[in-house]
Amino acid sequence: MISDEQLNAYRISGEKVRVIRDALRENDVRGIVVAWDDTHVLIRRPNRNVVKLDRSYIIQPSKEERIDPLAE
Repeated sequence: MISDEQLNAYRISGEKVRVIRDALRENDVRGIVVAWDDTHVLIRRPNRNVVKLDRSYIIQPSKEERIDPLAE
């Protein structure tokens, strides 16, 4: 699970992140971190919709190469 400090750094910088939910690249959610609690994170997508996702998903900067979730 991603730390509060890392989520706060993404929120403050406004950096676009990628949330990897499964092995399919099409199911990734990209956007900006808006808020979070102990179990969920809110991501604002480019179309301004907000998505509530579980914090146990892999969250990484969008500009980095995608991590394979099955390799971990």
